[in-house]
Amino acid sequence: MSEQVREIVFDTETTGMDPFEGDRIIEIGCVEVINQVPTGRTYHQYINPEREIPADATAVHGITDEMVKDKPVFAEIFTEFLEFVGQGTLVAHNASFDMKFINYELKTVGHPSVDKRQVIDSLAIARKKFPGSPASLDALCRRFGIDLSGREFHGALLDAQLLAEVYLELNGGRQHGLSLKEDEDKKNEASNSALLRPKKTTREPRHFKPSEEELAAHAELLEQITDPLWKDIKAS
Repeated sequence: MSEQVREIVFDTETTGMDPFEGDRIIEIGCVEVINQVPTGRTYHQYINPEREIPADATAVHGITDEMVKDKPVFAEIFTEFLEFVGQGTLVAHNASFDMKFINYELKTVGHPSVDKRQVIDSLAIARKKFPGSPASLDALCRRFGIDLSGREFHGALLDAQLLAEVYLELNGGRQHGLSLKEDEDKKNEASNSALLRPKKTTREPRHFKPSEEELAAHAELLEQITDPLWKDIKAS
C-alpha cells in the first residue's frame, strides 16, 4: 500500500501587509488534504492581534475589532495550530506572505520557524502552468468553475477550502485522485452485470423434411433458370 501524502492547505487574514511594521495575524484557516483529497478535517481560529484593525483591512476580510477582542492571542493558540499541521506539508497561495507572518508570530513566542521545505506555494504552480494568465485565487476559481457565490469577503477558512479545490485542479483535477477507484468501480460494475445477465441456452438444430409438393415446386423453379452453374459442375 502506497504511503499517504498529507498536506495542510491554509490561509491567514492579517491587519496589514508587514509584520515587521506591526501587523499581526487575526485569522487562520486550515483544510486537511490526504492524497489530494480533502478529508473534511479543518482548523479555524480567530486571533486577537492586540492592536486595532485598520479600516482598509476590514474592507478586505470583514473582520472588525469587536469580532476579535475576546479571542485568544497567538501565544495561546500556536501549539494547537502546529499540532494540526503535524508533519504535513503546508500549502498556501502566495505562501511567502502567509509564512512571513506565521514565522514572525512563532518567533515572538520563542518557537523555531517552519522549514521552507515544508511549504508549497500554489501561486508559483499556477504561474508555471498558466504563464501570463491571472493567477489570483479568484481567477483560478473562475478558470476551474469553482463556485464563488458565497464569498463576499476574504475569510481564512473559506479561502483555504477554495484553495484546496484549486490545488486539486492544479495537480490534475479530481480524476487524478479518484481515477483508480473509478476504474475499479467500473470493472466491478461490468463484472456484476455479467453475473446478472441470463445465460444463453443453445438448442440443437431441428431438421424438417420437405414435402412432395415442395420438392416439385423447387424442381420447377430450377428448370426456369437458364444455364445454371450446377449443371456445368455435374457435367465436369
